[in-house]
Amino acid sequence: MPNDPLPQAEEEMTASTYKEEELDDKFEEEEEPAKKKTFIEKIKCTVRQRKRNEKATTQRYLPIAEIRNDTVVLKNGGLRAVLSVEPLNFNLKSETEQEGIIARYQNFLNTLTFPIQIVVASTRVNIDPYINKIRMRAGSQKNELLRQQSLLYATFVEKLVEVADIMQKDFYVVVPQDDQPPKRNSILQFMRWFKTEDTAAKISQRNQRFHQRSVLLRDRVNLVQSSLHNVGIQSRRLNTQELIETYYQLYNPRTSQEQKLPSNLNTEELVL
Repeated sequence: MPNDPLPQAEEEMTASTYKEEELDDKFEEEEEPAKKKTFIEKIKCTVRQRKRNEKATTQRYLPIAEIRNDTVVLKNGGLRAVLSVEPLNFNLKSETEQEGIIARYQNFLNTLTFPIQIVVASTRVNIDPYINKIRMRAGSQKNELLRQQSLLYATFVEKLVEVADIMQKDFYVVVPQDDQPPKRNSILQFMRWFKTEDTAAKISQRNQRFHQRSVLLRDRVNLVQSSLHNVGIQSRRLNTQELIETYYQLYNPRTSQEQKLPSNLNTEELVL
């Protein structure tokens, strides 16, 4: 009786299975380092991309889209005008004058039909114009002793401000103009500032609405300025150059002391 061929077939299948499993193990061993290498390369590329676009990534989280025509344009389409306000020494006024100021200020707040923002910013004293003026005068001095004394005085004041870290307070009133009034106590309103991209469609839409809403914003600015004038407070609207410098100092308090903005920025008004 011939031998049963089934056991031999089973042995051949078993040997073939072992070979396939060995090949699979080798393939997995070769594939695993490749996967690790690919994963590490992806991480490195991501880090390089973040370093390359660090400035763009930071600006992505700022609510400001652009500054032009003495106006701050927000990414959500809102417009902002900033008024620089001269402080009023309330304590030096008589009791009658104080009561009059309070009454007029109360009337000013009651007449407002839109929200305003009052900002008190503390910044380091910028004495660069003063120092430059002293050094220019020192250069024109004919008396050598006076020239040397002027230069020494300029250096002394410059070092004194650096060591003493003298601060000054600036007062601002921000006047808004929005398409829709902001919702109060809304987490969605807060999260809108963190939009990832400022697309071309949004920019085009802002440009179309800019001129019409700039007129409305100007009317609000005139109303606020006249009301503050009645209280006895002088104010003026910051121009484009001053707005750029102000926001640059507020967002970069340390860098702005070392890296000054150029005085010849292109701030020509946009023709609409």
